[in-house]
Amino acid sequence: MHDAPMTHYMELLATNQPWNLILFMAIPVILAEFIAVSELYILFTRDFNGLVRRLNRWAGIAVGVYFTGIFLYLLVNAVLPITQTGAWRGIADVIAVGFYLLGIVPLGSIALLELGLLGRGQDDLGKLKIHAGLVGLFLVVAHIAMIFGMLNPALLMA
Repeated sequence: MHDAPMTHYMELLATNQPWNLILFMAIPVILAEFIAVSELYILFTRDFNGLVRRLNRWAGIAVGVYFTGIFLYLLVNAVLPITQTGAWRGIADVIAVGFYLLGIVPLGSIALLELGLLGRGQDDLGKLKIHAGLVGLFLVVAHIAMIFGMLNPALLMA
């Protein structure tokens, strides 16, 4: 392990400004936040067929497909090489990267739900509940990644 001032997560976002920040943070987070806000609208209006629901569905599919690409790209180009060379910068680094990549579970599941491959047999409200739970899960894992990603990894090294 080496004493680095930033995690690989933060290094990724800080490199190639502003493009990495846009590609790896802004696009998935903006889509997830749009889904969360539009879900509140759908919940309160019960409009399961209107424009907001159609946009919500499109955003759910788009973010799931998009984040699958990010997940695969980072797995091959970052996680495997860092692991093979023993270049992790302590537990904060592992937590930050690991929780960021865990975003594939809720975002991929949202896309599968929207494509009708998950949640079969659920009515509109049942699907909305699953959808909202998955959005909440994404927000939790993304925020854990951000918190540990911004931490100086030397603080948690023995």
